[in-house]
This record gives sequence, structure tokens and C-alpha cells, in this order.
Amino acid sequence: MKLVPALSLFSLVPIALAGCSAPASSEDGDDTALVLADGYELGNYNPVAGFGEAGEAKVYDGLVRLDGGRDTGIPTLEPALASQMPVPDSDAKVWTVRVRDGVRFTDGTTLGPEDVVATYRAILDPASASPLATSYDMLEAVEATGPDTVEFRLAYPYAPWPTKLLLGIAPSERLTGGPAEQSPLNSDPVGTGPYKLVLLRPDQAIYEANEDYWDGAPQVKKLTVVYVPDDNARAQRMAAGELDGANIPPLLANTFTDRSGYQVVANTSADWRGVTMPADNPVTADPTMRMALNLAVDRRGMVDNILGGHGRAASTPVPDVYGDAYAPSATFAFDRARAEQLLTDDGWIPGDDGVRAKDGVRAEFTVMYFPQDTLRRDLSQAFASDASRIGVRVNVEAVDRGVFPGQLTAKAGLLGGGDLPYDPDTQLYSTLHSSYARPGVGSGYDNASDYVNPQIDRALDDARRSTDSAARAADYRTVQTSYVADPGYVMLVFLDHTYVQRESDWTGSAPILEPHSHGVDWGPWWNLRDWARP
Repeated sequence: MKLVPALSLFSLVPIALAGCSAPASSEDGDDTALVLADGYELGNYNPVAGFGEAGEAKVYDGLVRLDGGRDTGIPTLEPALASQMPVPDSDAKVWTVRVRDGVRFTDGTTLGPEDVVATYRAILDPASASPLATSYDMLEAVEATGPDTVEFRLAYPYAPWPTKLLLGIAPSERLTGGPAEQSPLNSDPVGTGPYKLVLLRPDQAIYEANEDYWDGAPQVKKLTVVYVPDDNARAQRMAAGELDGANIPPLLANTFTDRSGYQVVANTSADWRGVTMPADNPVTADPTMRMALNLAVDRRGMVDNILGGHGRAASTPVPDVYGDAYAPSATFAFDRARAEQLLTDDGWIPGDDGVRAKDGVRAEFTVMYFPQDTLRRDLSQAFASDASRIGVRVNVEAVDRGVFPGQLTAKAGLLGGGDLPYDPDTQLYSTLHSSYARPGVGSGYDNASDYVNPQIDRALDDARRSTDSAARAADYRTVQTSYVADPGYVMLVFLDHTYVQRESDWTGSAPILEPHSHGVDWGPWWNLRDWARP
């Protein structure tokens, strides 16, 4: 892979230690406080609107929570607001949950089954316009069946249902109906979690420990998160000693590797990056073009030169953490000569400028990326460089998030996925199933290529409804082998999420397989409730 100049390490803004001033957390002598910088906007804290779906919300608890300590493989779940793990009936269509006794929300009200029921019903309520609604389409009804019992009734057997119980629970009194994005919970969250929000500004959020937390008050008493959207700016502030930690892209993070007083953390994730192939674009909709581009990209070079070694090549959305459900043979070889031959045989003939054309259609299209995301920028440029080597011109365009989804039907996008990677179903279904190709279904980023493959649909549906683990694994292997024969994206890499933190005597930072979201709610701080000093 030939990298364009913008990918050079020399294009990174130089980082100076600037005297290594003390981090902001220690300026007032409080050694139980942390200051972290995040590249993601603050706010939108309503679980019904999708906040903390993967179990990372510090102000909320779900009925279950992640049990860390392994950064490879699927993490286990343990009871949280449930007093024990949910129990299915023989068909896995009815799940019973006992709600933990003696838990209070941070507004002083007591947790009860009615709060669980209200949270899940709000997701199903069309008036909420919850972005999670389609991912809970297996849920038919939820009701309280006793003073401490909730029953979930599903439309079909769904073995990974416990992963859907990571969602934070809000007080029923705060779920007043109407659009989830307009709820007061977005700026004034009330949960049962280990922290409570005490201040929110566009550039800063301050959390304090919930001293009445049902699982014991956290030892880290104050957490300040500052919003710093620019990657280089976060790295500079980290180097200047203003921060205790930040999420920083891999090449920038690697510049801290040999610096005294800093630690670079790279956590395994199921978070993929790939290029959509819009079905409404005559170039990217062409099956031969899709196959050729998959053969033409140097994924290993991207891992080495853009991820700084922190990641793995991706041919499908399925990482190897899924064990028997992973098909190791379902990969694309890096074969530029074969890619060129496929295009030529299919009538894509190079013109005088080297760009191919077929039936009057020029092999040229645009890939969009988010302007403040340097990693997506670099991957887009590398993809464009590789495509140019086989006679395909790819224009790279920075497009604001607000208008990005509306342009995905005509332009390709450098997207990511893996929002809830704790089962292959939640990793794959919304990315590949054709039901998400319908207008208005999903988040706007789901199945962004409008990909339709009946064989994959059948395998995804069969696996979703099966309770036989071996049969499910076989179905997911079928998905992968079918996909590499008829790709709908150009998958590029799986990321290791990289973070930089100041060295300290805190312990308890257990690694865990991370989802697509990777701000400072994750990394070393995902289990901040368990941090302790020796």
C-alpha cells in the first residue's frame, strides 16, 4: 500500500512536554479526582435514546453488567440491578428477571419493577422515536409480574437476550413520553449508577461519586470529562500534563510509548472500519467492482502504517474473538493483479488518464469521512490510494455528521460498526440483513450499502432464532463464506482502541473487549467504580 503524504508521521502536530505541569485533577490537592479528555460530544444521556447501550454508562446500571478481566474473547455478564441472571423458559421466548432490592436512584426514589418496565416500553413506544427500537424488535411485551419480578416476552426465541439487558434503567417518573431526543434525561440523567452528573456544559461534564451506590461508593470521587474534538489537541494537552487520560488515535498514542510518566493502553475491540458500497451508485453497485476493490486494498499495510500495529485486518464484520462462529478462510487475499484482471474481463477498460470506464460509466466515486476523525481520514486516503492502483478514482471528502447519513445512498462512507459485540447477532444483523435496507429503518448507518443477499438473510434469521450454539456457529460461518463471495462493503480493519493515561498507583483497570464506541467511557476507565489504591 502506497501512503499519500497526509499519512506521514511528519504531518502530526509536534507534541511538546511544556514543562510537564501537574494534571488539573491535582491542582486543588484532590488525589481522588481525575480529568479526562474525550473526542466525543457531551450530553445525550437518555438510555431510551441509545446512551450506554453496551453497558458503559457510569450514571446508570442495567439489569446485567459486563464482567471484565479478559481483553480477548467475549466478556461474561453478571447481575447488576437484577439480583440473579435472567432465567429463560424452555423456548427462550419468556425471560424472567428478579429486580435487586434496596437500590435507590440518585434522586432518592427507590428502584422497582415499574422502572424496568417503563424503560423498555419507552423504547418500543413509537412516540419515543428511539434509535434502539429496531434492535429490540424481538421484544413483544414487558410487564411486572410481582413485587420484584419482571417478565420479558419475545416474538421468537432469542438466545443472546441477556446482552439486551445491559441498557441503563431510568426512573419511571422521568420517562414522560415524547421523543427520546427531547427528554430532560439527556442533560439531567437520573440513574442508579456509581456516579451522578453534577455539571454539564458543551465543553465539560463533571461527575461525583454516588456515595449511596448499592455496590459500594467508588474511591475515585470526582471525574471531569472535557470535550476536545481535535485529536492533536488532546495529545498536546495530555503531553502538557493537563490531563490524567484521553482517547488518542494509535499513531499519536505511540508517541507517548517511551515518555516517562505515561502509559499507552491498547484494548482489543470488535470495532471495524470499512467503506460502504452504495447500491444507488452505478460504480459501487457493480458486483465486479466490489470484489476488485476488496482484493486491491492492502489491509496489512493499513494496520502497520495507520494503526501503528494496533489492530487486525478485516475482510468481514466478524472478528476472530467469536471462536467457532468465526470462519478463518473467509478472507480476501491482497491480489492487485487479480483485481485488475477482474475489472478488465468485466468491461472496465482504462482510459487515457488511467481511470477505467464501462458502458460510459467512469470508475470514479466519493468516500466521505467525519472531518475531525483523523483515523477515518487516513484510512479513506489509503483506500483511495490503493483503488487508484487498479484504475479506480476515489475522491475523499470531509462531511459533517449532521448531513452524512443523507448522502450515503450516492456516496460511499468510511464507517465503523460493532455497537454491541457481545454476540455475533448484535455484531452482524443490522450491518448485513436486508431488512435494514429499507428507508427509515435503523439509525441511518445500519446496512449503509443497502446490501441484499438472501442466503445471508436466511442464515442470520436462523441463527437469531436458534438456541443451539453449534447450529448458530455454523450459520454465522455461512454468513461469512457467503459474504466473501458477494461483498457489500470493503471492510478494512478491526481497531485496537488506544488511550494514554498518566501513571498512578490506582489499580483495577481490567481490560475488556470493547464495542464501536471508544471514548473515555471505555479504555482504562470503563470500570472506574472498581478502581482502588493499595
